[in-house]
Amino acid sequence: MAEHPIQGLMTTAMESIKDMVDVNTIVGDAVQAPDGTVIIPISKVAFGFAAGGGEYNAKCRIYGSADDEDSDESEPSIGKFPFAGGSGAGVSINPVAFMVVGQGQIKLLPVNMNSSLDKVLDMIPDLIQKANESIKKKIKVAKEIKTDEKCVKYGKEEE
Repeated sequence: MAEHPIQGLMTTAMESIKDMVDVNTIVGDAVQAPDGTVIIPISKVAFGFAAGGGEYNAKCRIYGSADDEDSDESEPSIGKFPFAGGSGAGVSINPVAFMVVGQGQIKLLPVNMNSSLDKVLDMIPDLIQKANESIKKKIKVAKEIKTDEKCVKYGKEEE
């Protein structure tokens, strides 16, 4: 059986992805610092792939070709009808961490380590404001309770 045109599209796209994404894309090439420390970048790779196509039906076939004379309309074969198709792929590479090897230690330093610290620092003003409101509310409630106790106390003594 002859190869379908969509197979060629898919093969070309997959070979292109294979050339772009290999193990060195995820765990990058090591870089040596002047002090002897080795730094290895680590990335997250995501990719997507799509291919599609279709053949026209017998009524849309190009007439006047050499195939028309020998054609048997009851059994269409691959390549008899015009084919339209396409394929596409997308790749996303994001750095995740750096592995630092040197001085008898191995450390994994995440790229977004400071993002958590930044989020905590951004939350501090809101936390302080909420704490102040809570303290003011408790002081107000405590004053009301004391006032109510005095009124009850003085009211009982007068009777």
